[in-house]
Amino acid sequence: MESTVHPFSELFAQLGLPNDEAAIRAFIAEHGPLPDDMRLEEAPFWTDSQAQLLREERIEDADWIVVIDQLNVALHAHPAT
Repeated sequence: MESTVHPFSELFAQLGLPNDEAAIRAFIAEHGPLPDDMRLEEAPFWTDSQAQLLREERIEDADWIVVIDQLNVALHAHPAT
């Protein structure tokens, strides 16, 4: 069975967030970096339904897991100084 790889824009749309490239970059810049020991879905800026979506997709290892993992990496990355 072939899995679908979703882009960031589709994940942000699923989360009910602005999903153009500038908005995605701004979101990551505003909310990152997360503490190393914080799971993506535990971040305080998610609504309950957003956190639930992220949690469920991770548990189900659904098609969304690749882009969720990419968002996790982006939000944990420390900007180069």
